[in-house]
Amino acid sequence: MPELPEVETLVRDLRGLILGAEVARVQVSWAGAVAVPSARRFAAGLKGRRFLAVSRHGKFLQFDLSGSRCLLVHLRMSGHLAVLPPGAEPVLYTRVTFHLADGRRLAFSDPRKFGRLWLVDQPDLVLGKLGPDALADELTAEAFVRLIQAHRGAIKPLLLRQEVLAGLGNIYTDEALFRVGIHPLRRIDTLSAADLRRLYGAMREVLEQAIANRGTTLPDARFRDAWGNRGDNLGHLSVGRRKGQACPRCGAPLERTVVGGRGTYSCPACQRQAASNCD
Repeated sequence: MPELPEVETLVRDLRGLILGAEVARVQVSWAGAVAVPSARRFAAGLKGRRFLAVSRHGKFLQFDLSGSRCLLVHLRMSGHLAVLPPGAEPVLYTRVTFHLADGRRLAFSDPRKFGRLWLVDQPDLVLGKLGPDALADELTAEAFVRLIQAHRGAIKPLLLRQEVLAGLGNIYTDEALFRVGIHPLRRIDTLSAADLRRLYGAMREVLEQAIANRGTTLPDARFRDAWGNRGDNLGHLSVGRRKGQACPRCGAPLERTVVGGRGTYSCPACQRQAASNCD
């Protein structure tokens, strides 16, 4: 957390809040939050620049700045960005504050200190290692099939590898696999092209649904939008955080297992490991 839908929610919020805004100064409260360059050069390099565009690749936020510089942000487990009006109280665990010329502040907070920021000339220096974005127009169903068939092993761990496919995380991988009846440990070489096309459609559907619902805020309440509001998608999850509850498709108790070190929710009846059970 946050995954692609939560990051996309922030991107859309921030577009309406900071485009055209000028950075008057930057305060780095914890130098470890800045990956590249040094904290001092990071702050100096942002002074006087304007936010020209806000976009996303996978789970990375990308801010195009005047002077051909680029700010990249990865929220990791608990990072958050909020725009504060003049005079607003500081946000707890703020690691970097962008003081805007109009008196507002863009605050990057991160209780667990896993999030990172980069100031670079070429975003591909950071983003170039990533696979295609899970919602990119150029990632067609056939391109997805070729991408997955080029690998071996179990399907869920592959979908979580950002260098293969950027944006999917634990929540939405489980949701997509459930929708098409594919077990998280199903071997890729046992999945047909038709299976993968169905998985592609389910992946896009669950991501778009979560974006429409402004992201998923789990009971720990880590994810908030740019105004501090919770996402509305938790109640729309079919399997996530529903261990022991009835499967919405067949009624069997849902299971929580560990796949690749990640807590994984699935239906033992609808998602069989040996073969797809989705008609």
